Amino acid sequence: MAHLVEPRHHVSLGDYEGIASLNTAVREMRQEAESLLPSLKGRRVWMVNSTSRGGGVAEVLPPLLALLRELGVEANWLVMDSENPAFFQLTKRLHNLIHGEGDPDLGNEERRLYEEVSRQTCEAILHHAAPGDVLVIHDPQPLGAGALASRKSDIATIWRCHIGLDRETPKTRAAWAFLEDFTKAYDHAVFTAPEYIPGCLAGRASIIHPAIDPLSHKNRDLSVHKLVGILANGALIRPPGPVLTPPFSDQAQRLQRDGSWAPATEAEDIGLLHRPIVTQVSRWDRLKGFRPLMEGFVALKRGQANRANLEERHRRSLQLSRLVLAGPHPASIQDDPEGKAVLTELARAYVGLEPELQADVAIVVLPMRSKKHNALLVNALQRCSDIVAQNSVQESFGLTATEAMWKRAAVLGSHAAGLRQQIRPGLDGYLLADPEDHRQITAGLDDLLRDPWKREMLGRSAQQRVHDNFLIFTQLRRWLVLMTDTVKTRWP
Repeated sequence: MAHLVEPRHHVSLGDYEGIASLNTAVREMRQEAESLLPSLKGRRVWMVNSTSRGGGVAEVLPPLLALLRELGVEANWLVMDSENPAFFQLTKRLHNLIHGEGDPDLGNEERRLYEEVSRQTCEAILHHAAPGDVLVIHDPQPLGAGALASRKSDIATIWRCHIGLDRETPKTRAAWAFLEDFTKAYDHAVFTAPEYIPGCLAGRASIIHPAIDPLSHKNRDLSVHKLVGILANGALIRPPGPVLTPPFSDQAQRLQRDGSWAPATEAEDIGLLHRPIVTQVSRWDRLKGFRPLMEGFVALKRGQANRANLEERHRRSLQLSRLVLAGPHPASIQDDPEGKAVLTELARAYVGLEPELQADVAIVVLPMRSKKHNALLVNALQRCSDIVAQNSVQESFGLTATEAMWKRAAVLGSHAAGLRQQIRPGLDGYLLADPEDHRQITAGLDDLLRDPWKREMLGRSAQQRVHDNFLIFTQLRRWLVLMTDTVKTRWP
């Protein structure tokens, strides 16, 4: 019910220190770690989550664990397993409820299912962890297992909840009522924003923002040659000539006009290298706002013909612009059973568009067989984009926005609480008051497509904000402080 995953990471702290813009942050982190590490000596740290690929948690853990190891912490990664699909359907309901959406009618049957899988997962965790260790549980899926492990063994336990809503509703109350008994077993909890902390964890929770790794395949700089090669190898563009590296074994698929799927270059080229591109990359989740984003873009394209006073550059930008909606193959993410249904709904809406509008919208499924290839394709897509959207109805943080900000993209986000923590309106990006109002989306896209200088200024400021607040070195320092404090409190 849980298996070890090796947190592979291809760079060292020395590699980061060799980059002038990162050197100071790494040195400061090393200095603080020297004073904290003695408290963790002889103790193992176990990070537990529900999937090894797809989603922000699975991306954050490998570099975090690898760098902890380099600093001298014996850090490990466990991923819970369950052959019962009903369990992940239940935890997806809990995920949605914590975001204020979904069916709040949780009864005895749901509790029995959650407790049964939690007991099985707990046994697997205790096969690895021992008294004196530190157990860090991520999100609601393994929350119950961590609680049971804490009650059965003298282990320090921290629950890291990556999701939340900045207000209380009957649906959020239903979710927290279901989870409350399990949260009581934890020494401490971690959230992304103070507004997300429920009453049952008040006084026992800290704030740690998610962060990105600037040298990961998803975020590292790409030369022009590498950028073109990645897009060609992943079938997002037709090769302009001979390409140094071979095609990826698993390539991107684009939704065709008849509803079928084919390599993204089989029909008309998307135009990533020569057109104004608006991109959103996320899981296929209703809360990510894919459908209203597409509706807003389509309304923009439909309305351009009736606008007589446009400057020629603006008119040309609107004519050539294309929208790319991209996400992972839904079957590749075990803990998100709604992905296939959401993608099917989006595909149905796309098939109903006029042919000329279908040509200007690309719905793309990115391969997940290779984590490296997937990450490189996301990196290349974001770097080709004039605007990166994150039109979330609800968003606990939104690492896809952080990634785009790091790449100096102009970001169109929503007023979802997690995005407000990152994007300062008018300084680092553009925030929509209502991500489900296609008129607001149309106006935001129009404003950004009209003014390339504004996009450039927003991108510069956004990159600096990520550098100062949302890189992995800041996150690592906060985790070391928290784990050390938790150990000292539990074993004075």
